[in-house]
Parts: sequence; structure tokens; C-alpha cells
Amino acid sequence: MLALLASTATAAAAEAHGLPGAAMSLLWALPFAGLLLSIATGPLLYPHVWEHHYGKIAAGWAALVVVPMALSFGPAISAEALLHTLLLEYLSFIILLFALFTIAGGILVAGNIHGTPLTNAALLLIGALLASVVGTTGASMIMIRPVIRANDNRPFNAHVVVFFIFLVSNIGGSLTPLGDPPLFVGFLRGIDFFWTTTHIWMETLFVGGVVLAAFLALDSWLHVREAGLPKIKDPTPDSRVRLRGLVNLPLLAGVIGAILLSASWKPGVAFTVAGVPLEWQNIVRDAIILALALISLKVTSRHFREANGFTWGPIAEVAKLFAGIFICIVPVIAILRAGTAGALAPLVSLVTGPTGAPDDLAYFWMTGVLSSFLDNAPTYLVFFELAGGDPQVLMTTLATTLAAISTGAVFMGANTYIGNAPNFMVYAIARERGVRMPSFFGYMLWSGAVLIPTFLLTGWLFFG
Repeated sequence: MLALLASTATAAAAEAHGLPGAAMSLLWALPFAGLLLSIATGPLLYPHVWEHHYGKIAAGWAALVVVPMALSFGPAISAEALLHTLLLEYLSFIILLFALFTIAGGILVAGNIHGTPLTNAALLLIGALLASVVGTTGASMIMIRPVIRANDNRPFNAHVVVFFIFLVSNIGGSLTPLGDPPLFVGFLRGIDFFWTTTHIWMETLFVGGVVLAAFLALDSWLHVREAGLPKIKDPTPDSRVRLRGLVNLPLLAGVIGAILLSASWKPGVAFTVAGVPLEWQNIVRDAIILALALISLKVTSRHFREANGFTWGPIAEVAKLFAGIFICIVPVIAILRAGTAGALAPLVSLVTGPTGAPDDLAYFWMTGVLSSFLDNAPTYLVFFELAGGDPQVLMTTLATTLAAISTGAVFMGANTYIGNAPNFMVYAIARERGVRMPSFFGYMLWSGAVLIPTFLLTGWLFFG
């Protein structure tokens, strides 16, 4: 904290409004890095302490941002920056996740099927297609428990959940703005609803196809190996599959409708809270989404949720950890927004070619790498602005640049557990259900072995 204060002793007067990103050193990224390191090492090195105190640990790292900001830049500027993130980004983010988690958790895929390689591949494909319709969070919550049940008698099943995160929680959500938050941010900035469908379907088909083929090959090999191992009694024997909790389907449609309403209805009314404007359409959207979640809790049979193994643990963990992430990311985003004038200028300069034109391959990788560790929605927005921020130009003249930003943000959110919110939800649910999930770094070994080579080939084919 003392180092941060010393590094900004003269920065308070550098900018009258907003955080002075150009005057902030890389020391401001240390709390964010510390939180990420805690998330990475906690479940592995001190699991008991982490399980009971992860919220306090996240709050501690957040305090190392809030207090120095208030002392360095003044309470007013700091409060506005933090409230801007919490009210305009985190609150809507967690309300949407809460609603999708709650509503999807009331949809029960009853019965069970045996998790053979072909069956698992089919389930992953269905989930990936569903992700662009109900979002990666909704699709993950609907499909993860049936996938776990189908494989709960197999000695090797953690890889199924890992590839589920790759395909259903990330890659599958790339075809519409409803699929993943970064694309929704672009939609709100003026990108046509079906632009992603028509412009990045080839990249999605290629990446999804390669990853699904890799899964089928690996699962087939492991399935053969399992034949020589002692049999495990199936805790959920095969039975006829039925869909229950259908009352939640129109509620999911209502969530989608509320999102579309907020994008098309612009009454021009806003309420200001501590200098942060809250637009009426966004307030109405969040209120509708929250109401739909509460309706789901009221009308869904308790037995369906119990059969789903539904608990509040995963969403509570995501809410607490991402509250810390959203707070700790504030100074990092401010430095990024400063562009070539900020401490991350070498990073920003990498996306510009010698002639000053955008380097699409660099945009793909820089957006993707940062989206792997930062929240992918604000990361998308930063590079969207760096590319000019004009939706009409980005959809036409710079279409390949926008495609690079979009695919980098969505695809590479799968590189870590924290790249996209559903990743951590799926991890928490699988761990609760007894799946021996890899650690933070163990998961990165999987993504490094499967996804990084795929992305290298994707970048060369489409953006090189």
C-alpha cells in the first residue's frame, strides 16, 4: 500500500475527472495479480482455509486497491471509478448470472444415459449450440449435471468437464450477442445483432470442430483403458431421459427479451448516483431479469432442484470472487485506457502495424491473452475502443479486426478458470459432485495442450 501511495504522490492532480491512467504505475496491478494468485493456489495449497475464507481473502485484496485509491486520488474520484464498475458492470453482470443460474437450475434433465465417447461428444455439441441461444451460463447450468451423471461411474471423467468448459462455457457462445458478455457489450455499442453470426461462424466451426475432435479421440482412448480397470458401481443407473421444470423455459425467453429490450428501447432517462448515470432501460432490464429469477424460485418444484443437486454455493463463490476481481481490475483498465501514454504502452503498441493499420493477429492474441485473466467483457471494450470504437467502420472496413477482437475475447476465456464466469461455476459444481477437477494451473496445462495449438492455427488461418 505504501508503494502504491508513493508511486502516485503527484498523480492526484494529473487528471481532474476519472483515474489518471497515464500517471499510474504497474504497481497498481499487484492487488489484481495477488487475487489471481490466491484463486490459483488457495484450493491447492490451503484448501480448508480457502473454502471457509475465500470471500475475506478477496475482500482483502480489494481493500488494497480501494484504500490507496482514496488516499491518492481523493474519495470522490475513487468512489466514482469504483461505483461506475460496480453499478454499471458488476451489478448487471451478477444479476444476469444469478438469474440464469437460478432459472436453468430449475430445468431438470431427468434420467440418465451412459457416457460413451459418442454420447459425450453429442452432449457437448448440444450444449455448445445451446450456448448461443441462452448464453454460456444458461447452457452450462442446464447441461453440466446430466454430463456429470452420465460419467459418474467412470474412473476417468475430469477431462469431460474440462472439455465441457472449453466448448459449452466458452466457444459455443460466439454466434450471438446473447451467448457471451463481450459480444453483448459490442451489441450495445452498435454492432448488428447477427453480425457475429455471419462473420465469425467459420472461426467458430473450425475451433469447435477441432476441440470436439480432440475430445472424441481422447475420450475414446480413455474409454478403452477403462475396460481393463475394476468396474465402478453406477450411482445413477441408466434410465429414460425426460425434461422437467418446463415452466422455466418461458422465463429464460423472458431474460433474453429483457436484454433485447434494453438494447432497442432508449427513453433517454437516467438517474445519477454519485456521478454515475444509471440509464432507465438498464434499470428496467435488471429488474425484469431479477423478477424472473424470483418467479422461477416460486413456481419450480423443490424436488426438481433437489434432483439437480442445486445449491447456492457456486453462485455465492462466483459473486464474492468476481466482486474482488471487478474492484481490483479498475486501475488495470484505467492504465489500458491510457493507451500508449500508460504503463502498458508496450502492450498497446503490439496491436498496431508499422504503417499504423491494425494488426489483426495481434488483436486476436492480445484480446485473448488478457481475456484469459481479466474479465473478457471490459477487455473486449478496451480493444474495441483501441480499434477506433466506430461500429460502422468496425463492421465494414475493419471487419477482420472486429472478428479478431470478438473471437479472442470469447474463445480464450476458456484458457483459465477465471476467464469467463461459467468456468468457475462449472468447476465448483463438478467439485461438489465428486469430480476430481484439476487445479488452477492443472487446468491451464489442459488448455495449453488443447486450446493454444488450436488458437495458433486459427490465428494463422484467419488473421495472419
